[in-house]
Amino acid sequence: MIRKKSFYGIAVSLVLAFILLVFPGFKNSANVAGNDTASIDKKVNEILSKMTPEEKVGQMTQVTLAVVSKGPVMNPTMPQQIDLSKLKDAILKYHVGSILNVINHAYTRDHWYQIQEQIQSVASESRLRIPILFGIDAIHGVNYTLGATLFPQEIGMTATWNPSLVEKNAAITAYETRASAIPWVFSPVLGLGRQPAWPRFYETLGEDVFLAKTMGSAIIKGYQGNNISSKYKVASCMKHYMGYSFPLTGKDRTPAWIPEVYLRNYFLPPFEAAVKAGSPTLMINSSIVNGIPVHASHHILTDILRNELHFKGVAVSDWADIEKLYKTYHYASSEKEAVKIAVMAGVDMSMVPYDFSFEKYLTELVKEGQVPMWRINQAVRRILKVKLELGLFDHPFYPEKDYPDFASVASQKENLLSAEESVTLLKNQNNVLPLPKKNIKILVTGFGANSMETLNGGWSYNWQGTQTDKFDKGKNTILKAIQEKIGKENVLYSDGTLFNKSINDQQTLKMAQQADYIVLCLGEMAYAETPGNINDLYLPDNQAKFAKELAETGKPVILVLTEGRPRLISKFAGRMKGIVMAYLPGNQGGNAIANILFGDVNPSGKLPFTYPKYPNSLETYDYSYAEQDEHDYNPQFPFGFGLSYTSFSFSNLKLSADTISGNQKLTISVDVKNTGKREGKEVVQLYIGDLYASIIPPVRQLKGFDKIDLHPGETKTVNFFIDKQDLSFVNANLKRVTEPGTFKITIANLTSNFFVK
Repeated sequence: MIRKKSFYGIAVSLVLAFILLVFPGFKNSANVAGNDTASIDKKVNEILSKMTPEEKVGQMTQVTLAVVSKGPVMNPTMPQQIDLSKLKDAILKYHVGSILNVINHAYTRDHWYQIQEQIQSVASESRLRIPILFGIDAIHGVNYTLGATLFPQEIGMTATWNPSLVEKNAAITAYETRASAIPWVFSPVLGLGRQPAWPRFYETLGEDVFLAKTMGSAIIKGYQGNNISSKYKVASCMKHYMGYSFPLTGKDRTPAWIPEVYLRNYFLPPFEAAVKAGSPTLMINSSIVNGIPVHASHHILTDILRNELHFKGVAVSDWADIEKLYKTYHYASSEKEAVKIAVMAGVDMSMVPYDFSFEKYLTELVKEGQVPMWRINQAVRRILKVKLELGLFDHPFYPEKDYPDFASVASQKENLLSAEESVTLLKNQNNVLPLPKKNIKILVTGFGANSMETLNGGWSYNWQGTQTDKFDKGKNTILKAIQEKIGKENVLYSDGTLFNKSINDQQTLKMAQQADYIVLCLGEMAYAETPGNINDLYLPDNQAKFAKELAETGKPVILVLTEGRPRLISKFAGRMKGIVMAYLPGNQGGNAIANILFGDVNPSGKLPFTYPKYPNSLETYDYSYAEQDEHDYNPQFPFGFGLSYTSFSFSNLKLSADTISGNQKLTISVDVKNTGKREGKEVVQLYIGDLYASIIPPVRQLKGFDKIDLHPGETKTVNFFIDKQDLSFVNANLKRVTEPGTFKITIANLTSNFFVK
């Protein structure tokens, strides 16, 4: 979609040219970018040698946009305006190196350009003319830019089990982020989703290590390509390193107790893969692991991250987490001591975020000799390197006209495809789905039926996602998409219930008598982080009651779930004829759900987590032999599960050898046939279990997958390649080993064993 250029957009392009002409310091002080490591290192050293201690400490300081704004920054109807006096103080007096995000707003691209032009213009007036690194929480698209493409949240993208699709989506997000004049995204989230009550569960890539590693690497590749200095690419930020996603209570920013052997086997590998994928920045876990706030953990931030993983990029704190060492966690005795502890532990940049206290305390600590200059130089070198790699010295941002494909038709099609592939069919009793399109009356009901908020969730236009219905008026809710599909005259509608309060359920039950089918849309309201904490994983009682009442009408009820975590449905799931898990499918979610319900698209999503049945049975699929009793893993729906409108058979499981040793690879092949009557996509999942190990092994773990498309009657052979490293684990001595012994392969209903010498 070619966007008409506004007068302001033209003005910004002219101002950008003016900045580089009148203030050539950006370009002249750098003139290197991307992958030229030797030149970048030389330039970093050159700049660093000219910096004062105050300028260095300033580079390590990150504040929120509100600090340099004027007016009612919390008012979502009024875009923040830069206060030039405050901005000059931040950059010219305090030498701030980074600014982030907005408060409760979403902006037009023109407004983003106005903001960036002002910020970088002031930066070009500074003594060394070092550009500002601006970062944004682009969680599922550029969610603070109006009109941007909002994809399914990460948990839904993982349900596609399609890394190439995930990579394409990330590439579109990178393009649209740069089109908003922003070069840095705080994504992907790499914490494993193994605590389903956690309110950030939907930001994860599921419960499995291999799946998270694969999808996380694909996101990073999509964001960055081969060169982050490209005008179409951004720097990624892997987060939240590490253990944040597994709080003991299930509530956000509460302590995790994770034995190090478990931490290394499950929570470290996705970050290790992200380092290898080239992510240049990392955000730190806000919370506490084993009694130590991660922002204070030299062991996690230096011993493991730097010395073992060899991460060379920037480690940035999360929101106000250094001051929390003193104010919240009672770990440091003062804010100044908190700064010292965090910096010496390995924090390179402090998301302060509301003042310049970090700069003040760290400058004092340096002058007092409590924080050595080598540590400051180390952190600043990393920050400058990222700025040079991004090409910010040459181009702090690019002209708005360079991005004609922002929110293009092609991007929307890709978004729809992603949402369609994420939607997971969990129950289809007597083939109630797909629904017929003719001679039919459908009652669409439930609080999520006519809401964009429930399709997008948090981090959508504002932090909590509560403004989504306002900003996405032109998009189809589930109700509107169904009306378009079969005609408004064939659709009855009543909300029937609010999230946690019944309102007109009796009226809705009367309407149900006129319907042939009922599409019941339940789940969660939008939330992000701590405001999403819950005390009960069950759906609210009024929703369960409403579902039961509708089932008692005798009409077939198809339950559509739009939720960020697996809210328990065991009280009424047995009465539903069909169950569709939509996760948080983004602003094409309504269309995707309708396409699945009516069979225009064959569902192919698979659960990236175990859907529990009871609140005290939250086991993951990779349970150990100590939990092998069938009653211990009895979820509502298992990990990797998802139905199709066709059927598949697996046969001819073959291994290239029955024994491997040394560096030998094992080839595993299987034939998959579409035995149904329509084309469909199937995810071939390879599981391997170690029969005996020095630490009780999981019965099975995912070690490979491949999503394939098959026509009716078509057969494809899928190959997997396994080596000893794929079979390794961290033992009780915290060493990664592959122990000899027998391993069991499982693909669908087929099994075979092989031996490792």
